[in-house]
Amino acid sequence: MARTEYCVYVIELSKKIYTENRKFREANPQFNGSLQCLYVGMTSKTPKERFEQHKSGYINKKGHKISANIVEKYGLYLRGSLYHHIPTMTTRAAALKMEETLALELRRKRYAVWFN
Repeated sequence: MARTEYCVYVIELSKKIYTENRKFREANPQFNGSLQCLYVGMTSKTPKERFEQHKSGYINKKGHKISANIVEKYGLYLRGSLYHHIPTMTTRAAALKMEETLALELRRKRYAVWFN
């Protein structure tokens, strides 16, 4: 059986999210408008496959929506330069921790960031 690998990815969001989404704005008081708005996630798929799922409003076989509404509405494209340096991980827990670590690192750099 093939081993599952996980990776983190970053999607650039339209800056409209900052003015239209109160929760996003409140989560990013450090944002000064000069950098981009971003979504950080993790997946066992390729980042491209996962981005396409988000944009299509993907519903899994159990009938659960597993796409992020903010990416479906505001997602523009993958920002590979912000995550390609991060190696794949062998556990979901490690990937979730890396997702949070990367998101908080990007916030410290004054990006506006959403993650789960």
